[in-house]
Amino acid sequence: RLFCGVDCVANAEMDGKIVDGWFREKTVLWPGQALSLEVTEVLYQGKSAFQDVLVFRSVSHGVVLVLDGVIQVTERDEFAYQEMITHLAMFAHERPERVLVVGGGDGGVLREVLRHECVKEAYLCEIDEDVVTVSKKFLPGLAASYSDPRVSVKIMDGAKFMDEHAAYFDVIITDSSDPVGPADVLFRPPYFEKMNNALRDGGVICSQGECIWLHLDLIRPMMTACRNIFPHVAYAFTTIPTYPSGQIGFVLCAKSSTTRFEAPLRSPSATMQSALQYYNPDVH
Repeated sequence: RLFCGVDCVANAEMDGKIVDGWFREKTVLWPGQALSLEVTEVLYQGKSAFQDVLVFRSVSHGVVLVLDGVIQVTERDEFAYQEMITHLAMFAHERPERVLVVGGGDGGVLREVLRHECVKEAYLCEIDEDVVTVSKKFLPGLAASYSDPRVSVKIMDGAKFMDEHAAYFDVIITDSSDPVGPADVLFRPPYFEKMNNALRDGGVICSQGECIWLHLDLIRPMMTACRNIFPHVAYAFTTIPTYPSGQIGFVLCAKSSTTRFEAPLRSPSATMQSALQYYNPDVH
């Protein structure tokens, strides 16, 4: 593990992730297509206990966080994802006081959760501490949320944490990477059952739901499994340029059959809305 600057570009090139000053995202999850970003400086390159971690500064998208070769966050467009995965669920609940974020070590979803003044306890459960560490250093616009006194950070398996907190949370948001490596279990039915068990009455969940242009073979069985667990299930999406095909979806599930995600129970205050860049009641 090392923190580094421009001199590390050559090292990253040897790993095949950055070639001739360009990072190329190419994986088996979206065969036949790739996204490239021009790199000005490699800020961090290392391997955690779970995955490869790369942070670089790009020409057009600011600082970029990459896990196992896949872009997780860019400063330019992160708000489109963070706001939607958070507020679609948060505004579907009348008064969320206890919120759990599983994954999301960059701190972006936590930042959005804390915009809701009704939140009294916000837990972030991230299995890979290195993601939290590099985000605090290189992505302060997202990770500033860690200093909020309402926040508790748990470096552990999110499923185990939920087992220890039955019927405790109003909202659970799973901000996972793609279903390979440590995130694979977060797309399976037993994980959704654990989320259901960890919700209080009236609780809701929102999980990263992959791309409808690329992953219908994964989305269909996941939605079917959720409908066997929760009385109300919906699917939503946002547009974000640096995610595959410029789009990513969200699986929304409610513990109550009366919840309707298309009809939010609250809306942002004028002050909150002025701080948002993507989400608003019409977009919802």
